[in-house]
Amino acid sequence: MRVFIIGVFLSVAFVAKAQTVQIKKDSVKTVLDEVIIVAAKKKKIETDMKMAVSVDEFLASSENISFIKRGAYAWEPLLNNMSTERSIITIDGMHVFGACTDKMDPVTSYLESNNLSDIDIKSGQEGSLHGATVAGSIDLKRKSTAFTVQENYKGTYQTGFEFNNSQFFNLGNVSFSSDKLVVDASISHRKAENYSDGNNDEVNHSQFNKLNASLGVAYKTSDLSSLRVDAIFDKAKDVGFPALPMDLSLSRALITSVAYKQFFEKGIVKVWDSKVYFNAVEHYMDDTTRPENLVHMDMPGWSTTYGLVSKVNLQKENFSSEVQLNAYNNLSIAEMRMYPQDRSERTMFAYSWPWVTTTYAGISMNNYWDISAASQVSFGGSLGVNYNYSKYVEFNWIFHPGTPQEKTRFLPSLHAGYNLNIGNFDFSVGSGYGHRAPSVSEGYGYYIYNSFDRYDYIGNPDLENEISYEVNASAGFKNEKFSAQAKVNYFYIQNYIIGRILSLGSPMNYQSVGVKGYTSLDYATLFNFSLNGKYTVLQNLHFKGALTYARGLDDSQNNLPFIRPLSYQTSLHFSHKKFGFSTSFNGDFKQKNYSPEYGEDETPSYKNWNVAADYTFYIKDYKTVFQVGAENLFNEYYSTYADWGNIPRMGRNIFTSLKINF
Repeated sequence: MRVFIIGVFLSVAFVAKAQTVQIKKDSVKTVLDEVIIVAAKKKKIETDMKMAVSVDEFLASSENISFIKRGAYAWEPLLNNMSTERSIITIDGMHVFGACTDKMDPVTSYLESNNLSDIDIKSGQEGSLHGATVAGSIDLKRKSTAFTVQENYKGTYQTGFEFNNSQFFNLGNVSFSSDKLVVDASISHRKAENYSDGNNDEVNHSQFNKLNASLGVAYKTSDLSSLRVDAIFDKAKDVGFPALPMDLSLSRALITSVAYKQFFEKGIVKVWDSKVYFNAVEHYMDDTTRPENLVHMDMPGWSTTYGLVSKVNLQKENFSSEVQLNAYNNLSIAEMRMYPQDRSERTMFAYSWPWVTTTYAGISMNNYWDISAASQVSFGGSLGVNYNYSKYVEFNWIFHPGTPQEKTRFLPSLHAGYNLNIGNFDFSVGSGYGHRAPSVSEGYGYYIYNSFDRYDYIGNPDLENEISYEVNASAGFKNEKFSAQAKVNYFYIQNYIIGRILSLGSPMNYQSVGVKGYTSLDYATLFNFSLNGKYTVLQNLHFKGALTYARGLDDSQNNLPFIRPLSYQTSLHFSHKKFGFSTSFNGDFKQKNYSPEYGEDETPSYKNWNVAADYTFYIKDYKTVFQVGAENLFNEYYSTYADWGNIPRMGRNIFTSLKINF
């Protein structure tokens, strides 16, 4: 199989899709205002069914994103059915790392939908622009208002209520723009109580309380250059996780950056964009709200990152290129403290992340060549150096005596492909090759409890790089009324990292049944398929549908965990004058290909029907939209393959929202 994948990689010249073209001939204007206005056109962060979505809900509308859910907050995004260790999630290209060993603070949890303009999802090695990856990349792009000739003020206020969990939210945005200065600001607050499942039973420890604020200031330093400063502050408290034996008492994140952008009127260099950034995350998990626990535990964590991103866009005739430098330094610390019922007497202390420093520097390149009006090739790659240092290496020596305190790895990647348009049809084929380093938990974790399979996990600093070989293809058709596209990819991952039971060591958590160590399988394979279509029934009646399927196997042909079964999403939208009506139907088939070895069991099929209606009107000159709808209309009781510990999903939820633009 490996020989086959390598052969396909060498025989297929290039990886590209028509929509991946980054620079068009006329996209770089000769004045800064025009260029930024072109770049500022972004899609709305909302779904067909809901105006006021969270970042997680918006990502869930993508066919290649699924989620592991441990509650109603901070879902873990899976790209191409792979966990976050195998993907890169960035904010405007900046690397941010969570501070929770249980992965209860993915990068997506530190933003809110009202300070985002777009989310850029790249599959496989197409996502290597931001660093080493296997699954791909998710880049969260913040709102950035364009400079304007005259002074301009804009704003949006959105409020609403969701009845199932009594969630009340307020989202606000304001912006000011002029010829020289731009200011963007946002604030949001969401507070929710426990939700109820389809049997109308309350799911305890599913509440959350989140505050998010952002500020960005840009100044035009010349007709072709600008300087921008951004900051995001996020705070969550009293967040319950019903699938875990503990909850979040407090998390805070500060994400800052200073960016300089320069445009060029002449020459092959068109744009140079550089930024330095700093972010700090703190995350405090404890079980003070779980009196039933025989032994109490606190698990605080801290993550601090300094970084640099510098990208140059080049173009000459039909050839364009983007070259990006990525560099960052991250320090990850996590502690584990155990107490008896009397919390004044601490009985155990350990570092579950023993002050692990990760330093990365890499250069990436994507190239695009328009052979003709109907065909395009692309190729690129990256080369990175990853350095790890464990301050308290004695925790690693307990299971891996004599392992080095520091480790340097080289992480290369390549990708290439070809895209062809013939009339109403388009086709693409591509391949990729790339390495990734083990994550902090996989390499240096110490007794990290996994409540899904009830094992304590131990990292291994001597793990080999994961090496991915991939092939992908797509075919599509589009005319004025109908469009359809099929996509497929296949990953052969050498040295696939996963946990296996250790014969030595005893569990530390009283709920654990044993100890697992991260180890490398010879290989694992992943197959993903999606089919989506759109049909304009009438001018104001539109239908969309998507079908996805995935399969993952290890080197013994056993099922990999958290692989989504056959699933579907459909929606129908009708508009008439000031009214809009939407309905959607989605679900999963039975999960037959589950993995008992990793704690999974068979999950039955489920289906959801959702409805929504909105009305647009004006308060003076301010456009206002009111929406009301219902999710899980028939109040079905269900849990899915990705619900940690089979926690049930939310039952019927009536939601309302009011949005005012001024």
